Amino acid sequence: MRVDLLTKEYPPEIYGGAGVHVAELVKALRTDIDVSVRCFGAPRDAVDTVAYGVPTELADANATLATLGVDLQMAQDVQGADIVHSHTWYANGAGHLAKLLHGVPHVVTAHSLEPLRPWKAEQLGGGYRVSSWIERTAFEAADAVIAVSGGMRRDILRSYPALDASRVHVVYNGIDLDRWKPTDDPDTVRALGIDPDRPAVVFVGRITRQKGLPYLLRAAALLPPEVQLVLCAGAPDTAGILAEVTAGVEALQRERSGVVWIDRLLSQHDLAAVLTAGTVFVCPSVYEPLGIVNLEAMACGLPVVGTATGGIPEVVADGVTGRLVPIDQATDGTGTPVDADLFVADLSRTLIEVLADPVRAAEMGRAGRVRAEQMFSWTQIATRTREIYASLL
Repeated sequence: MRVDLLTKEYPPEIYGGAGVHVAELVKALRTDIDVSVRCFGAPRDAVDTVAYGVPTELADANATLATLGVDLQMAQDVQGADIVHSHTWYANGAGHLAKLLHGVPHVVTAHSLEPLRPWKAEQLGGGYRVSSWIERTAFEAADAVIAVSGGMRRDILRSYPALDASRVHVVYNGIDLDRWKPTDDPDTVRALGIDPDRPAVVFVGRITRQKGLPYLLRAAALLPPEVQLVLCAGAPDTAGILAEVTAGVEALQRERSGVVWIDRLLSQHDLAAVLTAGTVFVCPSVYEPLGIVNLEAMACGLPVVGTATGGIPEVVADGVTGRLVPIDQATDGTGTPVDADLFVADLSRTLIEVLADPVRAAEMGRAGRVRAEQMFSWTQIATRTREIYASLL
C-alpha cells in the first residue's frame, strides 16, 4: 500500500498541533506502509518527502489562492498512490483534486473546522469564504473523514449535515510518550525567567481567538499573589489579537510579579522542563477539537484545568487527571462565552482550588500520565488509521 499524505505543516516547519500530529502519524505508519509526504514550504532532506512552494505568480495573492497554487502541484504528483490522506483545509483541496484526477480514495483528517472559526475572516478577508468552500467540498466528497475526538465528530456532522455519518470516524490525536515525560531541569527553567520554587500556572498555545488567552489573563488577575503565570505563546493570527494579548500581559505585569511571557518556540526539552516545573496546566480554549498540548502536559505529569468544550472532556478526566471548567457558549460559531464574567470567575476559582492542594494536584498529574499511556499512544492511533485505509481498498 502506498499512501500519499498531504499537509501544510511538517518538520521542521511546524507551528501547531496538526504538524505534530502528522509527523508522529507518519513515523508510526511507516513501520509497514509506504508513506510519501507532500508538504508546503522549503525543500526537505527527509526520505520520501517533497515540499512545494507557492508559484511565483501567486506570491502576492490572497493566502487562500496561494494555497490553491500549492495544492495543484501536489495533486499532479499524487499519481500512483493507493490512498491520498490530507490534513487541514490547506491540503484538502489537493486531496480532493487528486481523488478526481487519479481516481484514488481520499481520507481527510479534521483538526479544526472553518465554520467554527469565523474569526479567521480577520486574517483571510474574502479568502475565508474560499477556505470554507474548499473544506466543505473536500469533506462532502471524501471517502472517509477522521475526527480527532467524539466532540469533533459531532461538530463535523452539525457543520456538514450532507455527510454520511458512517464515513466519519474517531481517531484521537496521540503523544510520543518516550519524548514527552517528566523532565526535571531547574537551571533551564530559571534561565527562562521562571522560579521553580513558586507555584505556577502554565499555558502553551498560539495567539488566536480560539485559545481563549484574554479570558485567562483576566482570570490570572484573581490568583493568589505567590502564583506565577507562564505563557508559552506566539505565532499570532493577526496584529489585532497580538495587540490585545500584549496589552493584557503588560497590565497584569504591572499588578503582580511572576508573569512570564515566552513568545519564541521552545525546544521540546525546554518545554517539557517548563511543564514539569509547573503546578497546573491551563487550557482556556473556547474551541478545541482535542488539544495535543493537554496530552503533552499530562505526559509530563501535570494536571490540566481545561474548558469543558470540544474534545477536551475526552482528554481530561474531571477530578481524576484535572478539572473541567463549565462554559455556556454562543451558537454563532465563535464559541464566545455567553457570560464572559462567569467563565472568567469559574476558570479562576478552579485554578485556585487545584493550586491550594499541591499534593492532590501531583496525584492528578500522575494519573494524567497513566491516562496518556493507556489511551493516546501513537501505536494505537496508527493501527486504527490502517484499518480505515484497508476498508477503502
